[in-house]
Amino acid sequence: MKYLLIITLLLPNFLSGQDNKNNQKINGYRGIWFTLGQFSSDYGDKYSGGLGTYTAKHRPLAIYSEEAKRTYFVYGGTISKEQKHLLCMISYFDHKSGLVPHPTVVFDKEGVDDPHDNPSLLIDKQGYLWVFVSGRGRKRPGYKYRSSKPHDIDSFIQITQEEMTYPQPLYREDLGFFNFFTKYTGIRELYFESSEDGVNWTEDVKLAGIIEDGATKSGHYQISSGNGNTLGTFFSRHPDGNVDRRTDLYYVQSTDYGKAWTNAQGDRLKLPLTAVENPAQVVDYASLGKNVYLKDMDFDGKGYPVCLYLTSGGHQPGPENDPRQWNLTRFDGQKWNTKSVFQSDHNYDMGSLYIDGDHWQIIAPAVTGPQPYYSGGEMVIWESIDGGETWSSKHQLTGNSSMNHNYARRPLHVSDSFYSFWADGDPSSFSESKLYFADANGNVYQLPYHMNAEFEKPKKLRN
Repeated sequence: MKYLLIITLLLPNFLSGQDNKNNQKINGYRGIWFTLGQFSSDYGDKYSGGLGTYTAKHRPLAIYSEEAKRTYFVYGGTISKEQKHLLCMISYFDHKSGLVPHPTVVFDKEGVDDPHDNPSLLIDKQGYLWVFVSGRGRKRPGYKYRSSKPHDIDSFIQITQEEMTYPQPLYREDLGFFNFFTKYTGIRELYFESSEDGVNWTEDVKLAGIIEDGATKSGHYQISSGNGNTLGTFFSRHPDGNVDRRTDLYYVQSTDYGKAWTNAQGDRLKLPLTAVENPAQVVDYASLGKNVYLKDMDFDGKGYPVCLYLTSGGHQPGPENDPRQWNLTRFDGQKWNTKSVFQSDHNYDMGSLYIDGDHWQIIAPAVTGPQPYYSGGEMVIWESIDGGETWSSKHQLTGNSSMNHNYARRPLHVSDSFYSFWADGDPSSFSESKLYFADANGNVYQLPYHMNAEFEKPKKLRN
């Protein structure tokens, strides 16, 4: 058992110095802007822009609470439009009043401007809010925070400090906490941990660390989810440890909260997975020369896993690596099936998958925006009414925008009133970044960038 120190924040600035903003309010919703700084083509950085709801591997970012009648959400924020100082923020949309409060700083990253350190979110059965703050490799630690009171965002208590990147927490009332995450061991390797109370955690267990030809380590990205008794995760492989060559698709699942693991067909797997070709492999994209960019996963009405991802010819932005194809790979109880849905113009265009019986939707920046061949674009709802077999563009959520929109996120236990959550920004140059949400009818609302009152109503933009 891994016992981790509880820090009560009676001295709220104890860990980070006297000027941090932990547990302070910010008078508006201002997202973080970021550039990776990898300019290797004529089409700008590998990715950049308004990345408050980045990455796909931080999940969930929003959760609807039926008890509180609120959708709680976290994001990477900043102090003002002139700064790139990362603040790990939390707030909520009140479904009864239609208002949002001043957001709260859970953790001030103090000098870090990198949204790889963005938070993810969990709510336990008592209504306590848990914020999992991502670290970055072994240079910056990750943290777990818990709200001081149930359903309250005013103050947070630090529970752990640890090596944890890309946190993907899950929760069951009868079993407690489960967390998929990543460690940097020269490459990115996949791990998980669990806890009954959120304080005392199991030892970290390695899920995957593929070794090529018995010598060269790969690396991995993953996207995970839960459905009843099933925990599932899809992951990719990085040949030679090179993330710019990310490829292949794998899937593993557990029905006993991480004690035993199988593939979708039920074949028992021995952890960690270390072979390139193993029973968890779903699609061999390396042989097709395709990169794989994971976006979202969910389970269909029969409880079978479905993965949403994009494939392209390479990592550099621009038309040379077109087509950038959005795909769905799903298990039908016996075999895996892959279907292409639509195309967009950047590897880091990111959207989410919604499954409700035979009604499936994808919300993503599927239309080229004002900065073409940069990350993001105009948000669109794609729809299937026959269980993902055929698709059509249903509704364009944004249009004539001044900046690209990106990283549309699906809340857990999603409510129709707060259906998708994202940010905008100019990926071609430093800009402010605003935050938005849409309802299930296609109405789009901007969260207030500056607030004059303690509670304000988001601005309705279009439908």
